[in-house]
Amino acid sequence: MATFKYQALDKQGKLIKGVLEADSERHARQLLREEALFPRKVQTTGEGKGNQATSGGQAKKSQRKKNLTGLLTHDQKTLFTRQLATLVAAGLPLETALETLARQAETEKQRSLIQGVRSKVREGHNLASTLKHWPKTFENLYCALVAAGEKAGRLDQVLMRLADYLETSQKQRQKARMAMAYPVVLTLVSLGIVIALMSFVVPRIVSQFDHAGQTLPAITRGLIWLSDAIRDWGLVAGGVFLLLVLAVRFLLSKPSIKLKWHARQLKLPMLGRLVKALNTARLARTVAILTASGIPLLDALQVARNTLNNVFLQQVVDGLIDQVREGVSLNRALEQSGHFPPMMTYMVASGEASGELDQMLVRVADLQDNEFQQKVDVTLTLFEPLMILFMGGVVLTIVLAILLPIMQLNDVLKI
Repeated sequence: MATFKYQALDKQGKLIKGVLEADSERHARQLLREEALFPRKVQTTGEGKGNQATSGGQAKKSQRKKNLTGLLTHDQKTLFTRQLATLVAAGLPLETALETLARQAETEKQRSLIQGVRSKVREGHNLASTLKHWPKTFENLYCALVAAGEKAGRLDQVLMRLADYLETSQKQRQKARMAMAYPVVLTLVSLGIVIALMSFVVPRIVSQFDHAGQTLPAITRGLIWLSDAIRDWGLVAGGVFLLLVLAVRFLLSKPSIKLKWHARQLKLPMLGRLVKALNTARLARTVAILTASGIPLLDALQVARNTLNNVFLQQVVDGLIDQVREGVSLNRALEQSGHFPPMMTYMVASGEASGELDQMLVRVADLQDNEFQQKVDVTLTLFEPLMILFMGGVVLTIVLAILLPIMQLNDVLKI
């Protein structure tokens, strides 16, 4: 679906501006008429004033790609949620609060979205059903919490809790990216330095030994062979590596292979514990915030299931949902699955017994977040000296390969 900006007239003839998602311009106009609005202008977001939604298949394709990440960034959505919670808690009507946020929006895209939300709220729609018109921006979890807040009359509290959740989840993502990015960047830089030395520095130095007419040490001959191989076959090797990466990505796009790989991830020595800790924290925190907002446990598990980034664990949660639906307690279902920490099982059992399940799940999430961060810190702490040792070994090998022939030559000249 693409996103369209529109200008339309209501029954009183008042001009209304906003944005909505539709398959085409015709579909967008049809949706506006169903809302008793008369469309005057409809165009895709991000296009020039004269570029309408029917400008061609290429423009539609480009627009769909832009919408994959939604109209708001994660930080913008978090700020919008917290500001809306503050205004609603201050006693402002929802429509007035949205109008205020639209006026202070930093970008045109953000302003158009908020105006679109405000327009539908003015027409009598509740906020949760309105936000569902922008599924790429406001996911199921967001809409479910807003619906629960409106139903319970605690919209401001739920929105504030949701903003805290969004901030926490963003920190989790940043930690996960840091855990992957730092070792990868350090490894690539180290390999780049080694390849540069072997391709440009070493050949110029060892070429001086060709005129000496002496038998070179084995380490020097090996270095020369490796240097020649990198120069002659480096591009080919790089192309083969790129093809392998593309092949792996293609294979992982197949559900059956992706499922097997994600199941294998959990069994790997270090990566498995990191993946399990991250997903356990995400599951526990999501269920906690949903149940605390009055959403039934089954619905909370179903929404939380979609927040996990491991397909195998998603299927495990599907099994939990089936067991809970049949009347099995959550702690018993977690224990039978065998894929969650025993600490989580014990704390969930305590929470179910005391009626404080949401609080216990928050503690579980905090524990798993701390465990994840500790393991990342230990891994990075060990990785850096190991990489320094590796680079030191490479440099030492190159130095020895160059110095040994020079020392041999000096011995020959002394004779």
